[in-house]
Amino acid sequence: MASLLNDVRAARPLVHQITNYVSVNDCANAVLAIGGAPVMADDADEVVEMVGIASALVLNIGTLNRRTIETMLLAGRRANELGKPVVLDPVGAGATALRTETAKMLLRELKLAVVRGNISEISALVGEAGTTRGVDASGLEGDAAKVAVRLAKASGASVAVTGAVDVIADDNRIVKVANGHPLLTRITGTGCVATALIGAFSGVIDDYSLAAAGGLVCLGIAGERAAAVHSGTGSFRVGLMDSLSGLQVQDVLDEARVHVE
Repeated sequence: MASLLNDVRAARPLVHQITNYVSVNDCANAVLAIGGAPVMADDADEVVEMVGIASALVLNIGTLNRRTIETMLLAGRRANELGKPVVLDPVGAGATALRTETAKMLLRELKLAVVRGNISEISALVGEAGTTRGVDASGLEGDAAKVAVRLAKASGASVAVTGAVDVIADDNRIVKVANGHPLLTRITGTGCVATALIGAFSGVIDDYSLAAAGGLVCLGIAGERAAAVHSGTGSFRVGLMDSLSGLQVQDVLDEARVHVE
């Protein structure tokens, strides 16, 4: 897994992101920092063309509207035709009917490589009761592996449930990533950044659970390193980008806390 970081930096995968305007700048900078190349096109007149030159497509429903629902479908279908990985972040699924139904529709209509969300969002997609407060999770903290496996089996995608310990599930394994720091939950958009990084790793390998683990490990280690230097949320945000850009393969080998079941 550690060598994937070099693969990303060698290939510089173009990650096409239709994402939310709260975190769009951080998502672009994080992909740059890890070694990829971001593009944030979301107009219906260009997304099909843009997907054609991208290595991966990230769909994030954080600031959902009718216009971007259409462009997500257009881009996602074209990515599927071209065999390019599509990563979905169902931000806020469970909070409103529009978000929940849109995420379920994308699951039905598209072949997804990875779905990444918090426990409440993933629970909403498999029909389990949970609480989504805005875009934050609450409740069901002990059921991450259970709901990840359920959605992975139902969708065929690798499913990453992020939290204190991240859980990634596919048809035949569960991967747990214990890297990270509580400060990552004190700034906006770190979940979106996690999904963007998964998009970058998905652009260089077709083992999408491994790609998800790679993105989450790098974000977690970068968060730990930034928190060791910065205690305030503003400086931590800057430090997080610095840590991502400075991360080396040996750092991942030394500091990754990953368990495979």
